[in-house]
Amino acid sequence: MAELVKLREQYPYRPNARKINAYEDADYWVGVNVKRVQDLWLDRSPPLNILDLGCGPGYFLHLCRMFGHEGLGLDPDDEPFFRGTTNLFGVSRVVARINAQTPLPDLGKKFDLVTAHRVCFHRVARDKNGEWLEWTEADWKFFINDVRTRFLKPDGRLLLEFNRRADGSSFFTSGLREFFESQGARIVRWKALLAAGPNQRPSFKLG
Repeated sequence: MAELVKLREQYPYRPNARKINAYEDADYWVGVNVKRVQDLWLDRSPPLNILDLGCGPGYFLHLCRMFGHEGLGLDPDDEPFFRGTTNLFGVSRVVARINAQTPLPDLGKKFDLVTAHRVCFHRVARDKNGEWLEWTEADWKFFINDVRTRFLKPDGRLLLEFNRRADGSSFFTSGLREFFESQGARIVRWKALLAAGPNQRPSFKLG
């Protein structure tokens, strides 16, 4: 889209930004997010209310709306380019940061689906060796409970998509896999899908 290229000219890359984050490359990011939509069966489901945590430039919610869904994003306002893209796509966004042991802001409604793609809000800081210090299991338990009790409808789902670690290994260490499974998560590759209740078995296909 020519509009995205113009936006990038208006909002240049921040220093040291990774080129994989060339979000003006609409063909690439539409492809990525079409796959996300299909994995959640959103191209074949009835209209849903969706909350996307860390919505970034808004591609995912933009595509969700094209399939008849209503979406709301939540993200800090750190990247001016995202401000431009979400405005361009008409994506509604709440400006907020996700912190450990801190409730998400009250949004006044519950959702059929809460998503978070390429999760990085669990990274607290880097240690002296450059490794990320991350949320503890207690932090994750607080976050999952907050989403379940305040933002998910009774049949709602929470989808967390994680990046690989710097060495190429899975985010899900043996300890983290055991923890997420104890919370009722269905883990598929780099994704964890949770239902509204820890004893419910979530399904990527709704219904």
